Amino acid sequence: MSEEQDVVTTADHVDVVIVGAGLSGIGAAYRLQSECPGKSYVILEARDALGGTWDLFRYPGIRSDSDMFTLGYPFEPWRDAKSIADGPSILRYVTETARKYGIDRRIRYRTKLVAADWSSEALRWTLTLEQRDSAGTVTHKTLTCGFLYSCAGYYNYDRGHSPEFPGAEDFAGQLVHPQFWPADLDYTGKRVVVIGSGATAVTLVPAMADKAELVTMLQRSPTWISAVPGRDKIADRLRALLPSQLAHRVIRTKNILFSVGFYQYCRRRPQAARKLLTGLTTRILGDEKLVAEHFTPSYDPWDQRLCAVPNADFFRAMKKNKAEVVTDHIDRFVPEGIRLRSGRVLPADIVVTATGLELLAFGGLAPSVDGTAVRLPEQFVWQGAMLTGVPNFAVCIGYTNASWTLRADLSSRLVCKVLNFMDKQNYAAVVPETRGAVGDKPLLDLASGYIQRSIGDFPRQGDRHPWKVRQNYLLDSAAVLRTDLRKTLRPVRAQVTQRV
Repeated sequence: MSEEQDVVTTADHVDVVIVGAGLSGIGAAYRLQSECPGKSYVILEARDALGGTWDLFRYPGIRSDSDMFTLGYPFEPWRDAKSIADGPSILRYVTETARKYGIDRRIRYRTKLVAADWSSEALRWTLTLEQRDSAGTVTHKTLTCGFLYSCAGYYNYDRGHSPEFPGAEDFAGQLVHPQFWPADLDYTGKRVVVIGSGATAVTLVPAMADKAELVTMLQRSPTWISAVPGRDKIADRLRALLPSQLAHRVIRTKNILFSVGFYQYCRRRPQAARKLLTGLTTRILGDEKLVAEHFTPSYDPWDQRLCAVPNADFFRAMKKNKAEVVTDHIDRFVPEGIRLRSGRVLPADIVVTATGLELLAFGGLAPSVDGTAVRLPEQFVWQGAMLTGVPNFAVCIGYTNASWTLRADLSSRLVCKVLNFMDKQNYAAVVPETRGAVGDKPLLDLASGYIQRSIGDFPRQGDRHPWKVRQNYLLDSAAVLRTDLRKTLRPVRAQVTQRV
């Protein structure tokens, strides 16, 4: 059979397609079936299992960097003891939630969305899919839908950021990237160097320190790292006293207020925040010189995302002499390890390149309208969810300064509001429309390297509501769901193509 003959084998239609069966996609499905019960939907998942990030990453110690009372769903209380939870616990929570609400029956696994084209004549999306069976055979299919909602995140699942290191081919040890962790990697008694200083690195170091001879975190410059409690004692008391759902709401509200308040404190009083964070770290390590050299960044707190370490495990590994931090630049790899610009050689049996993620807009989805690819950098994001120039399309983008799910759940509820608005107004399609000039800025306003490398490929945010993507849940929760959709959503009428 030729490739042309194999392109389309089946076709069907649903009202809404959700892309991605991770934390966001499962939450979106719950909102859709709860708030738009008449809508048919499916979830497309390219991988073999649900869970997204929490199924993909398998490196030692993987955990949340936000508390689970806000990273978890507002409709499904987090019941485990740990506030900062490990990856397997989070995956179990997402899986059980999907099963409890029947969402798992709507997932099409091993189904990759490779193209999405909006028809201005038919007022619907035509999706081109690659479906892979258990033997690896790929079949091309099509699916049409009225509304497309991407919950696939914004990083590349197939490739992490891997800079080229001079001399890497000379290294006699093993080179590992956290995104593709070997299941059989034995680091017992080994010397390990972790390149990087972000959330992945500060998670790996204490997790590997128990078995390894020594784990060295090699960073070019310091990152803000803060110790946080692994368990929330106030939450424990509230859960013992109150019914589960009520306790969850109270704890969630408490944690939201704290995270928003601390972020605002850091942004408005950066010098005081610097003093607070360095003081806490000095109290743990007991060495001001060490803190000044390795844990005092040049940038202010929350210019980049702050790394949380539960129960100070990262610092405790250092105090046990099982871990160290080296701030220097790589000159080149050598057979026995890594030679630094200072001339020092870090001996290593294993080098872990925790060098960051590679951003990929909406999981690689590149929508087109009437066969013409949409230039994403020319579009504005409306209410943090929909795009100008693309009818009946929404994306799920979480917060960078708080739990991802807080914003994701708002976006899913907004999508439901838009769908119900369309039904009430008898609109087949709507598209956001700017009125007047809108100043533009990057969608994700953080100085982190992994964001700066690729943010130019993303749509833009504006300088005012509803085009500004605010990093403030309190403002968003008060405004997003109360917005008057008629002011900035334009109905789309069918364009009849003249045929000769």
